[in-house]
Amino acid sequence: MASTAINPYLQGNFAPIDTEITSDTLKVIGELPPELSGMFVRNGPNPQMTPIGQYHWFDGDGMLHGVEIHNSKATYRNRYVRTQGWELEHQAGKAIWTGLLEPPQVDNPYGISKNTANTALVWHNGQLLASWEGGAPHHISIPDLSTIGEYTFNNQLVSAFTAHPKVDPVTGEMMFFGYGIEPPFVKYSVVSAQGELLSTVPIEIPMAVMMHDFAVTENYTIFMDLPLTFSFERMQRGEPLMMFESDRPSRFGILPRHGDNSQIRWFECPPCYVFHTLNAYEVGDEVVLIACRMKSTNVLVTDDTYRDLQEDTARLHRWRFNLSTGTVIEERLDDTPGDFPRINENLVGRKNRYGYVGKMANSEIPLFEGVIKYDLDHGTSEVHYFGKNRYGGETVFAPAIHGIGEDAGWLITFVHDENVQTSELVVINAQDITSEPVARVIIPQRVPYGFHGIWISA
Repeated sequence: MASTAINPYLQGNFAPIDTEITSDTLKVIGELPPELSGMFVRNGPNPQMTPIGQYHWFDGDGMLHGVEIHNSKATYRNRYVRTQGWELEHQAGKAIWTGLLEPPQVDNPYGISKNTANTALVWHNGQLLASWEGGAPHHISIPDLSTIGEYTFNNQLVSAFTAHPKVDPVTGEMMFFGYGIEPPFVKYSVVSAQGELLSTVPIEIPMAVMMHDFAVTENYTIFMDLPLTFSFERMQRGEPLMMFESDRPSRFGILPRHGDNSQIRWFECPPCYVFHTLNAYEVGDEVVLIACRMKSTNVLVTDDTYRDLQEDTARLHRWRFNLSTGTVIEERLDDTPGDFPRINENLVGRKNRYGYVGKMANSEIPLFEGVIKYDLDHGTSEVHYFGKNRYGGETVFAPAIHGIGEDAGWLITFVHDENVQTSELVVINAQDITSEPVARVIIPQRVPYGFHGIWISA
């Protein structure tokens, strides 16, 4: 009998929207802080065409939702990232590619997969890039959010480009990597503050793995060789191409920022998966990494995949890698499920006191019911709840220009109210996180749940 199961990622507020709008007159409940000036943009999957076969949340075409804020007023626009794949399907009037849950289309004349540019955003050298870890980033014009095209660093890009590059707030350098299913499985690159791709070096790991994120400190880059592996031999046996291998250890590689594979040091830890890092920094002989760790993951879940929600749930952890003794200490910082961690990005690679993590609702599908503010110096936390049947996403920190303290600023996210089916941009005072939002900007159309955002100050 054919499955009649409804895909949760094509329903409710996960479902795509099909109109691109611009709205200059948005209702504001409360008051937008006068010194909050700039643009909040969030990326996420929004399939343009009816999917072929099973649809995975990661498959959708990238769509940007942007709210520009000036003089306590706000405007909204949403635009597809017009990738080559989007244009081809747009002209065809139908989907050309299948998604992650279907067998690879080795005979697709347009290529085995499409770059959806649907995951995250980075601002570097005065340019906004929309990222997707399987290919090149896309250059986006602001504030109109139109797509300029693939960005290849003057044709110097020789690998995929991680969804989560890191920009050093002091030197202005941008670090990124690309992973693939053929050796060398990882390539690591450094870009100058002026946007010149300075170097690309191979990083040797034993087999192909999904490496979604990484971290940097002032002097080092940290790679995570975690046991979410790709195996064609496994696929030929009728097993999944991608699988979490719980009998393989996790390995963390620490490399001098401008070093190569000969200088990397690997530390072994119990098997785990990390989608997102909060930050990393150095203290004496130690490199400290803070990230959202899960015991295992079934990221490419099909209906018949067994899934242990307890193991497949991220919680904040800290690792201390001692470069002189070679030892590592791993500790859980909180039992509360959470992911999509962010900090004040003026402290990327430096010691931070505060972190902001999306608080997961008790749900089979990823819903964020609030944001947790961690005081990592004191081991305490506070929670801002979005409200009953109101769910948000990653909260992005927008620093106050004249504020005093690391947490002087605002947390910004989109929230969808399931009670009345409306979406809004919520602005929370980061120094008073348990209070009501200082402002709620009502968006004139639904904003589907998505992935990662960015604040670009004016």
